[in-house]
Amino acid sequence: MNTRQQTILILGATGKTGRRIAKQLEAGGQSVRLGSRRETPPFDWEDRSTWAATLEGIHAAYISFQPDLAVPGALETVQAFTDLAVKSGVSKLVLLSGRGEVEAEQAERVVQNSGADWTILRASWFCQNFSEAHFLEPLEQGELALPVGNIAEPFIDVEDIAEVAVAALTQPGHAGQLYELTGPRALTFAEAVAEIARVTHRDISFVAVPPDAYRHALEQAQLPVELIDLVLYLFTTVLDGRNTPVTDGVQRALGRPARDFSDYVRRTAATGIWTHEG
Repeated sequence: MNTRQQTILILGATGKTGRRIAKQLEAGGQSVRLGSRRETPPFDWEDRSTWAATLEGIHAAYISFQPDLAVPGALETVQAFTDLAVKSGVSKLVLLSGRGEVEAEQAERVVQNSGADWTILRASWFCQNFSEAHFLEPLEQGELALPVGNIAEPFIDVEDIAEVAVAALTQPGHAGQLYELTGPRALTFAEAVAEIARVTHRDISFVAVPPDAYRHALEQAQLPVELIDLVLYLFTTVLDGRNTPVTDGVQRALGRPARDFSDYVRRTAATGIWTHEG
């Protein structure tokens, strides 16, 4: 069996999904190439000269575009990468997509029309945004303020996304499948924060703020304007109720129900990360 039949490329290998997928694949004895600027050969979405070496000898690839498929230029970049991947001999592509994003659905079509076997993972908001992203520090401080109202979101556990991705990359039966991945119930951000507060025995509150005030706060924190625009887009456009319905994507892909948000909270609280004990 040659290298091409064995090696799987994981883009976004240091991210929430990528590092979990790589860990599961390696635990299962798979040959994995990590796609990251830190690796050898390095991979950089913004430097197309790095792509060819990363794709050499690759049979299947997991595509996680940074920072988000909604940013300007993402579609053209995914198109160029997909074209080169197929030309380089990649026969299976698994794309991480986002629910409710027009731009993400355009990127899905690029992969679907690539000529390779494809699987789309169209995911809702990650549970892990509360512990591995910019929500963590406000939660540690006792108040999470976001520009979102009483809109429920069926948060998906990244562990489930990783499991579905590994199945799609290594097992038959997933080609041509679009899995819409959600948790088993929808919660508002206020309800999600309340669960974290209850399990950690801390006084943590959620506050809905106007988008303009949130933008000002991000500007005060000196975040790049492109990132601020992206965050506001996701909160004011995607979180309008369109993604509240729960789907059966995890059940279809893995034959079991999706993990509940409360499972994530209990597991994460045990690490002490929300109480400065981790």
